Amino acid sequence: MKKVLFTISLLMSFGFAFSQGSTDYGGGLKFNLNPEGTKYMRFIAWNQIWLRSSEMNPGTMIGDEAITKQEDIGLRRLRLLAYAQISPRYMIVTHIGINNQTFINGGASGSGGTGGYGNGKKPGLFFHDAWNEYAVVLPKENKPFSLSLGGGLHYYMGLSRMTMSSTLNYLTIDAPIFNWPLIENSDQFARQIGIFAKGKYDRFEYRLSLNKPFATNNVPVDVTNSDLARAVDNNHNAKWSKAGYFEYHFFDKESNFLPFKVGTYLGTKKMFNVGAGFYTAPSSTVISVNGEIEKHATNLFAGDVFLDLPVGKKEKKMAVTAYSVFYSYDFGPNYLRNIGIMNEGVADAAFTGNKALAGPGNLQPMIGTGTIWYTQAGFLLPNSSEKPKVRIQPYAALSHKNFEALEKSSNQFDLGANFFLDGHHAKITAQYSNRPVYTAVDKIDSYKGEFLLQLQIYL
Repeated sequence: MKKVLFTISLLMSFGFAFSQGSTDYGGGLKFNLNPEGTKYMRFIAWNQIWLRSSEMNPGTMIGDEAITKQEDIGLRRLRLLAYAQISPRYMIVTHIGINNQTFINGGASGSGGTGGYGNGKKPGLFFHDAWNEYAVVLPKENKPFSLSLGGGLHYYMGLSRMTMSSTLNYLTIDAPIFNWPLIENSDQFARQIGIFAKGKYDRFEYRLSLNKPFATNNVPVDVTNSDLARAVDNNHNAKWSKAGYFEYHFFDKESNFLPFKVGTYLGTKKMFNVGAGFYTAPSSTVISVNGEIEKHATNLFAGDVFLDLPVGKKEKKMAVTAYSVFYSYDFGPNYLRNIGIMNEGVADAAFTGNKALAGPGNLQPMIGTGTIWYTQAGFLLPNSSEKPKVRIQPYAALSHKNFEALEKSSNQFDLGANFFLDGHHAKITAQYSNRPVYTAVDKIDSYKGEFLLQLQIYL
């Protein structure tokens, strides 16, 4: 009986039952491997479907048509995560899925054209996470200290809360992307292969990792003016990277059973956390000036604050959620990456106007040497019904980017609302976002808009 009660309390402390905003979900898709339920396997599956209407950067073509606007539908994420706890000390985690499939891109590696096995078809399923974990010092209510060690392809990448965020319970429609500064360069969809340590001391939580970054071999463009030279990712036989994140929980203690940080608890917890983190990798980028190659380290730092509180009368079930993070990024001189989620545009060779420096489609300056300040806030509107059909949570977010390679900083915003049919397990999110269009390093020609509608199911 003690083991059963321990398992139930453990599940609740991990937030399985209530942190997603649905009291009907319970422990989810969980299969006990022994009668007591102390040995088990759990599965999590989720789909996120996007409908979009996007203003394109000048000089964009899709297919054989020059366009300024595009409407489409895409598969943002299709995922399956499984983990097994075969003893209180040992756990295995496996996470597979696909991302970013549209009618024209996201297909299997090596596919070409738009025929039966075209660019947008039959995407390759790949591992997002695959690690083993051992609890050296088990977490117990009467013991303040805990320690677990693990290794494999993992998500304990330090830096910020948003860098290790869950994709299941965002406040906004998605992450801002620059929270994953290595995305698809020296990592595998925000993961690296390495070893990690995690644990707590009372209200203090720590995460540390030592990793072997994935190899990169981008070639820098040689210029005679060093002010124009830009560092690019080029680590070849990569040196080991180091990462860490440290957080203090002032109110409720947050679970660290899995690495995924919750975006909004919808008032089911009382949270106020302050954190700081880092990522560093030596000789990870290179720059070329007058034929001379210089190597540079990647040094990234962040500090953040997270707040999630029930407010007002209890029967109204209102809640406020807020998160703010400051990133300081150094990848070497003038490093800059342009990224667009599910970008479908290609350059129009016949276009004679001022083209976007970032490129065609919805590309924008996303990551670079410099600083980024990002803040989001949302409010769960009152609803006194015991089982409301829909809960509504309007939100707003602001990004301020100041990159060394661009002489003018940018401000971007997101405005939207979550419509919860069953907490995060079934929700619809509508969002309008804008992005800057640079036509010179010191000139933002305009801001382009994008309307997104997401349909999410999570089991």
